[in-house]
Amino acid sequence: MTGASDITEDVRKLVIFRLESLPPDKNISIGSYGDFSKDELITHVKKGDDIGKKIIEVEMTFLRALKEGIL
Repeated sequence: MTGASDITEDVRKLVIFRLESLPPDKNISIGSYGDFSKDELITHVKKGDDIGKKIIEVEMTFLRALKEGIL
């Protein structure tokens, strides 16, 4: 993953946009961090904390895999 300072506002907005498309009752598990609601995930991405960075990392890995035809 790129460093935290390399996370652009456009990437952050893209991840938030994707998270907003989740159903409101959907919870996502982020490894040892625990389970989070859609709104909690969006808050962490906006804050740019460790959980937010992990969410961005996972989303960008997924999007790269789609682009490369892996998925």
